[in-house]
Amino acid sequence: MYIPKQYQLTDEQKIRQIIKEYSFATVVSIHQGVPEATHLPLYLSEDGKFLYGHFARANTQWKDILDQQVLAVFNGPHSYISSSWYETKDSVPTWNYVSVHVKGLVEMMEDEEEIRRSLHHLIEKYETPNSSYDVNDVDSKYMTGLLKGIVPFKLRISTIEAAAKLSQGHSKERQKLVIDELLKRNDGFDEVIAKLMMEN
Repeated sequence: MYIPKQYQLTDEQKIRQIIKEYSFATVVSIHQGVPEATHLPLYLSEDGKFLYGHFARANTQWKDILDQQVLAVFNGPHSYISSSWYETKDSVPTWNYVSVHVKGLVEMMEDEEEIRRSLHHLIEKYETPNSSYDVNDVDSKYMTGLLKGIVPFKLRISTIEAAAKLSQGHSKERQKLVIDELLKRNDGFDEVIAKLMMEN
C-alpha cells in the first residue's frame, strides 16, 4: 500500500483496534493466474500472529491459496472532504480514511477443536451481549454438516501496513474547519473521522 510518511500509522494498539472494529475484510490472492477477492469476517488472535476465518467450500479461491502471499484489507472509516470547507478556493477535494493491509501465508485448519473455537469466537464477537442465540445449543449433527461446507483457515501474519490520512498536510486552522463541517454533515463515517482528527 502506498503510504506517504505523514499518514503512516504505527501504533500497534490502534492498528489492532481497527482490525477488530472493521473486521469484515477483503481477502485477496492469485487464483488461476488472476487476482481474486472474497469478503470475509476475520478476527485477530490474542497474540497478534494470526487472522482466522473461513471460505465457503464452493468458493474455489481457497484451492490454490497455499504457498503464496495473501492480502487481507481492512477498510476503516472514510469521508469525502470538500474544498468548499476551506478558507481558500485554491484547493482540491480529497478523502480522509483509515486502512490496514495485512499480508501473510494461509494455513488450512484441520484440527476440529481449533475449528470449532474459531467459529465460536466469530459468532460471539458479532452477537450482542443480550442475544438469545448460543451456538452451543446447535445440534451437533447439524453443526457437523455445516462444517463440511466451509474451509477454515488462519493467515500467519508476516507484515502489517496501516494508513490514517486525516488532513495532516493542512494547518490546524484548516483541520478545525474540516472537523466542524464533518460534525455538521454527519453522514456515514463523518463523525468517526472527525473524532480521529481531533485525537491525532
